Amino acid sequence: MEIDLADTCYFITYCCEIRKCCHQWKGSQMKPRVLALIAVVFWSTAASAFKLTLSWMTPYQLVLLASAVSTVALWTMILFRKKRFIEAGSCRKAIAKSAVRGLLNPFLYYLVLLEAYNELPAQIAMVINYLWPVVLMILSVPLLKQRITLKMAAASGISFCGIGVLALGGNPIGGQLPLLAIGLALLSTVIWALFWILNVRASGDAVRNLAESFVFGLLYLVIYGAISGKIPSIRGLDIHGIIGSIYIGLFEMGITFVIWYKALELSKTTSEVGNLIYLTPFMALVFIGSVVGEKIGLWTIAGLLMVISGIVLQGIRKRE
Repeated sequence: MEIDLADTCYFITYCCEIRKCCHQWKGSQMKPRVLALIAVVFWSTAASAFKLTLSWMTPYQLVLLASAVSTVALWTMILFRKKRFIEAGSCRKAIAKSAVRGLLNPFLYYLVLLEAYNELPAQIAMVINYLWPVVLMILSVPLLKQRITLKMAAASGISFCGIGVLALGGNPIGGQLPLLAIGLALLSTVIWALFWILNVRASGDAVRNLAESFVFGLLYLVIYGAISGKIPSIRGLDIHGIIGSIYIGLFEMGITFVIWYKALELSKTTSEVGNLIYLTPFMALVFIGSVVGEKIGLWTIAGLLMVISGIVLQGIRKRE
């Protein structure tokens, strides 16, 4: 068998170029952006996954199973990570903080949120839930002692007007919008904002903190199910509901947060990947329309644009 020298040189050059590209990929800012986009795509499917899975199981069943899957996934990733974080997790103060975070998320947050999704169109629940950065800004005034400015007040007003537009626009798929469910969706933004404040202020590895929170959250869910008599209801679950819960546990609650944290860790500035999160609700509407089959209303789009406008205005204030 004859070997052509020119072909050999071309092959060696080609391999060197591939290796060079790999090194450039490893050290470039493309990697955090790609990771951030992967997280955005997964989170964009969450509203559709919630709505479809809730057609096969109750909110409690979904939260319990998804939380269990997420807890296992998070601790598995921690065990197989190259970095091993040895933390003072055994001290009572750290355990107490994890217990409080677990009470907020996944226990209260997902139970409240999924009750809202169970009663509202997915597009309405999703837009309201996306209000949480504005709620976070408001809560930061009393909790983090931040000063509210005229621009902050204007940003909050614009976003909350967007929710008013949703309510006035009515149900895009017919019928009346239940006010209680809208209240639950708004309450979920408060719970998530509180969890976010506690999680950001927590010391140590973010992934481990999240995993510890899920351990306590899962414990609360089991206790709540035992007291309320909902534990027996998990028997004989439909396979579609189980698959949906596994997907939500992996790609809404667990792995996607790790991907997002990694993107932030690799980026030079958080704004490089943070701005990509604004794509999430618009992509979510595409999934809701195509997968769930909901007709996306013009009032929904108008309300979402107002919510996003307020968040963007708030972001401009932060960069200044």
